[in-house]
Amino acid sequence: MSMKGKALYTFQSENKEEISIQENEELVIFDDNSVDGWLQGENSKGQKGLFPASYVEVIRPRSNSNLTDCSISPVGSPGNDSSYFPSAPNTPFHMQQGYYDDDDDDWDDWDDSSTVVDDDGRSGANGHSHQSPHSNNPNVHYRAKPYMERQDSISSSRKGSMVGRNLNRFSSFVRSGVEAFVLGDVPMNAKIAESYTIEMGPKGPQWKDSPTPFSCSIEDPTKQTKFKGIKTYISYRVTPSHNARPVYRRYKHFDWLYNRLLHKFTVISVPHLPEKQATGRFEEDFIEKRKRRLILWMDHMTSHPVLSQYEGFEHFLMCADDKQWKLGKRRAEKDEMMGANFMLTFQIPNEHQDLQDVEERVDSFKSFAKKMDDSVMQLTHVASELVRKHLGGFRKEFQRLGNAFQNVSQAFMLDPPHCSDALNTAISHTGRTYENIGEMFAEQPKYDLFHMLDKLSLYQGLLANFPDIIHLQKGAFAKVKESQRMSDEGKMDQDEADGVRKRCRTVGFALQAEMNHFHQRREVDFKEMMQAYIKQQIAFYQRVGQQLERTLHMYDNL
Repeated sequence: MSMKGKALYTFQSENKEEISIQENEELVIFDDNSVDGWLQGENSKGQKGLFPASYVEVIRPRSNSNLTDCSISPVGSPGNDSSYFPSAPNTPFHMQQGYYDDDDDDWDDWDDSSTVVDDDGRSGANGHSHQSPHSNNPNVHYRAKPYMERQDSISSSRKGSMVGRNLNRFSSFVRSGVEAFVLGDVPMNAKIAESYTIEMGPKGPQWKDSPTPFSCSIEDPTKQTKFKGIKTYISYRVTPSHNARPVYRRYKHFDWLYNRLLHKFTVISVPHLPEKQATGRFEEDFIEKRKRRLILWMDHMTSHPVLSQYEGFEHFLMCADDKQWKLGKRRAEKDEMMGANFMLTFQIPNEHQDLQDVEERVDSFKSFAKKMDDSVMQLTHVASELVRKHLGGFRKEFQRLGNAFQNVSQAFMLDPPHCSDALNTAISHTGRTYENIGEMFAEQPKYDLFHMLDKLSLYQGLLANFPDIIHLQKGAFAKVKESQRMSDEGKMDQDEADGVRKRCRTVGFALQAEMNHFHQRREVDFKEMMQAYIKQQIAFYQRVGQQLERTLHMYDNL
């Protein structure tokens, strides 16, 4: 049943399914049951389409005996006939959906399928999920309702005084909560339990070092079963250095922690977990590869001054009791310092930074990250091809060469009066030496190239996160410029515009601190990677040389 409504705020359409509405405009609403925060209706110009439910009031008829009047209630409020589900103002949309709402803590789905992906299998910003809207009309595509509601929208009475909101649901700027933070839509909590400090270093803003640095080992992957063999999984022994007490974790536990990190640390490049695999999960090579990459993932986690201090990470490393695990898991999932609220945890330096200089620095890093990503992908391709040759082509070629030498030796033995046993033996031994060298080539990747590919895979994931993280800063810059323009036009108080600029500084300091941490780790990691590879190559060719020298000596006294 259609009903009347009134626009509370101005909304500009962004695609053909939407219509623009103006503040105080009378609307016709076709159905007051919103779909993912969107209503379908008609504006005063006769245009039909979608607009945000939170931007309108529904004028609902109400009958009382023979009298009929109207009541006005915002869509989604208790006065609406539709169900009312209150949600935390700064809780991401995907968290409102009860992502981890099972009370059974079933960790036994096949190969830990809890990573969030959207309908076409793509992860969102920094691994964040895109929520899939639902509609009965196949020709209408809904965008998810932005999860950051305006805290000051009711009290804001001056038309056009508020900087416009980006309602594109695919925008990481909106989903991360950074837009709401920059625009001041996040109420300051009376008590913020956690704090992360950014300080000025020799190369600019940097994360303050963790007061209690530690490392963590991952060892002994063991095949385990549950429910009389119905469920099978691999358990890893995880031992943090600060207490040396091991806990045992499945890949699913790692995956749970990874998703907590993605949802919380929106301005930090969280390393990707090793890939999943539907078949061959219990093959020795796959288990070993996953262990190596989990070790690299853990090393990056423990070395990061912010990620290493996360309470959920500490719970993952320390908790050995099943009951306490479930309690800590739920506590982490109810963390209020997420999205926009997370930005309140930063303590930034007092030093002034010109936003134009920051923007140029960010653009320079963006170009660097793109070039590094391309070069890492190229090196990955070349190294993978080299592995293939080691396992196949090189081995076969050396085996063919060794077999050819063996055939020469056998031919020399066919004429006994003229054969030389010592020469035949030396040639035959030469053949076997080259066959052994072929096997050595096939074994060598596990000592050098596999480790290089592991490190490159880690950095491919880290670099893949930065475009969306940089987009957060770009969005913040845009809001600063827009707010200043509105202030110059008299549509916004200068104090309000200054507040937007101040909060943009926080985003800028956080991004620069993450950029500097990335560079610090990159220099350490690539130095170690190159040194390890070259050392293994030297050792390998020394072993090959030793084999050839021993073979050569067999010809000395012939």
